[in-house]
Amino acid sequence: MFHYLKGSVAEIGQNSLVLDVGGIGFFVSTSLKTISNVTQGQQAKLYISEAIGESNFDLYGFSDLQEKRFFELLTSVSGVGPKAAISLLSSMNTDTLVVAIINDDAKALTSAPGIGKKIAQRIILELRDKLGAEIPSFAAASSGSAPAPAAAMPGSAVTDAMSALAVLGYSTAEVSPIIRNGDWTGMDAEQIIRAVLKNMV
Repeated sequence: MFHYLKGSVAEIGQNSLVLDVGGIGFFVSTSLKTISNVTQGQQAKLYISEAIGESNFDLYGFSDLQEKRFFELLTSVSGVGPKAAISLLSSMNTDTLVVAIINDDAKALTSAPGIGKKIAQRIILELRDKLGAEIPSFAAASSGSAPAPAAAMPGSAVTDAMSALAVLGYSTAEVSPIIRNGDWTGMDAEQIIRAVLKNMV
């Protein structure tokens, strides 16, 4: 099993590339985000997810582990294949995707080519609780520290933003000081996420 492949980018396609690793060209399907992060002729490191069947051995590669993780989460949903997962990851950032799932926003998911309303609803149904189970609540994470601001009550944009940031791999220690010191009035979860990431050192 491959964890990652590192080599020279020999070719770049619309949703794929060929990575030359020691003279062997690996055909890797990927998202537009990953393609935008690589340059033909230069070195690249791709985190690999494999799809192995009786008649296929397909590789899907991503420039960061978070995108790979979301690809695997999406393809774990009944009826969502690799092409649909790549379409979603090419159409929106992982932070936007998390917020859409948590907020039950099927419309946002259907903006991706090939994603219909039924598939979008199934993604939300199967992943919302799974994502939620991995996200520590703000109140629990803030135990023993300064009280959480009123804006961070359950159901608020701040709570949704913190949940999404936790799923994206950011710790409470990194996020909480920025949240406590900011004024998030009138901002939705996606705007808060982008503002917090911008303030990360």
